[in-house]
Amino acid sequence: MRRAAPNGRVGAMTDHPFRFGIVGGQLEPAEAIVATARGLESRGYDILLIPDTLRTVAPGIGCAVAAAGTSTLRVGTHVLSAPNRTPGLVAVETVSLHAVSGGRFELGIGAGRPGADRDAAALGMPFGSAAERIGRLEQTIEAVREQAPEVPIMVAARGPKMLAIAARTADAVTMGVPPATGPDGLAAVVRTLREQAGERIDQIELAQNLLAVGDEVPPWVLQYAGTDLAGLRSVGSVALLSGTPVEMAAVLRRRRDELGISYFSTSLAFADALAPVVELLAGT
Repeated sequence: MRRAAPNGRVGAMTDHPFRFGIVGGQLEPAEAIVATARGLESRGYDILLIPDTLRTVAPGIGCAVAAAGTSTLRVGTHVLSAPNRTPGLVAVETVSLHAVSGGRFELGIGAGRPGADRDAAALGMPFGSAAERIGRLEQTIEAVREQAPEVPIMVAARGPKMLAIAARTADAVTMGVPPATGPDGLAAVVRTLREQAGERIDQIELAQNLLAVGDEVPPWVLQYAGTDLAGLRSVGSVALLSGTPVEMAAVLRRRRDELGISYFSTSLAFADALAPVVELLAGT
């Protein structure tokens, strides 16, 4: 159901309930990964997401260990760099993770984050041009759909080409907007996705990763963002969520009402800060 939204944006109500995920995958013993996963499960989080870097636990291993130590928590990747693997390898690993997790695995995939080219080189994989990377992503999605059609696929997208692929193929889309993106910038990406998806938009879960949650923003967050806190606040960065739990919950409710975004994730560093919001909103 579409309706007019503030500032002339096209908004949408959604039937998707709120979901919350935590991105974390330190290279540590299995017992520590399980302890983290169980802690998230007990606090109402829906999913543990493992990043795809050479400095963190391998995504498939992290997902399998976390799933083995929990009973309801879902596990997923956030997000695999498609150019760093062959489509067949991703499909085979997806089949295995679906099995060992008892159907709790979700595949998050994209065409390569900043720095993924260095990882590809270390792995001996050709990273390729933007067009080649997008082509590899499409091939990978097709391979996964053929071998594991029941596994949900989330695509990280921002530009028109990636949004078009996501609109056509994804179960969920995470908005890959830069940290210094304001409300209008996020709305523009969602609008493009809706235009591309047409009636299929009701089947797609819209997601956003939050760079920081709470009133304290650590230096490493600003280093990643490439700007200072004043710069992020000056544009009304949608990547920052602050205030009391009630105030933060109100922001996310508006974002779902106006844009249809219902699935939010953040770093493990902010799991404690987001937990009271999860308690207020999860499943509603």
